[in-house]
Amino acid sequence: VAAINGDALGFAANVALLCDVTVASETAKLADTHVALGAVAGDGGAVIWPLLIGPNRAKEFLMLGDSLTGAEAARIGLVNYAVPPEEVLPKARELAQRLADGPTWAIRWSQLAVNKWLKQQANLIMDAGLAYEALTLTTQDHKEALKALQEKRKPNYIRNRSAQS
Repeated sequence: VAAINGDALGFAANVALLCDVTVASETAKLADTHVALGAVAGDGGAVIWPLLIGPNRAKEFLMLGDSLTGAEAARIGLVNYAVPPEEVLPKARELAQRLADGPTWAIRWSQLAVNKWLKQQANLIMDAGLAYEALTLTTQDHKEALKALQEKRKPNYIRNRSAQS
């Protein structure tokens, strides 16, 4: 059970979204920030976001890097619950306790059955996603994004349109 009570950006968001159940503060901010840094969202975002909210919505958030609140994330199915900030941990603990008190084998094997499907999806995407991410980490756009972040300014990307698709 993941509890998000603040910003969950980039890899942190993906780790939380890969949990079995996710509780977010209504005011939490979630985003995959890879593209804003000139990198591909290849370390999990390209796997979990489409599975949770569909490919078109996922591409929108992954390619534009827009953030959404916990309330918005719950509304579109990215997280399971959005609650006021002071209720995040109590709700997460309540869900964890319900799981702990439930029929162990039925819960465990239900989780494994769904995770088997999730792993198959990850196997289809992860190797290419990580390779694409590694490639983008060598680009001028990535270097420019990091430099701009350090200098607290908007990046001036090269916009190389000759890249292969």
